[in-house]
Amino acid sequence: MTSRLNPYLSFGGDARQAMEFYKEVFGGTLNLNTYAEIGGQEGPDADKIMHGMLETTSGFTLMGADTPPDMEHTPGNNFSISLSGDDDAELRGYWEKLSADGSVSVPLERQMWGDVFGMCTDRFGIPWMVNISQPQS
Repeated sequence: MTSRLNPYLSFGGDARQAMEFYKEVFGGTLNLNTYAEIGGQEGPDADKIMHGMLETTSGFTLMGADTPPDMEHTPGNNFSISLSGDDDAELRGYWEKLSADGSVSVPLERQMWGDVFGMCTDRFGIPWMVNISQPQS
């Protein structure tokens, strides 16, 4: 297996809903494992997600889990997830889905460096950056 770099997201109890949402956005294969399945934990947290992984046909990998009950959950103030490339239609499609029911801090539009770029926070509080590279002349 080759090494990979991908984001791993922590959620405050809604990891299943968030990871299913990202599968709707990007497609691919989603595997979710609960605390009960992996750790044998019973009780109110047994059905929460201990590990989730989404792998897409575009080569994206996104992992996430519910924060364990003995740890503090601090939503996304220390990272962003960047989507970049030159497929305008594909990236705009992701932007539309991610920004729906969320908030846009930088509209998706041409920037001073020549690319189309935008920043939004999705409905789960996750910050995203989308950069659509323009052909070099």
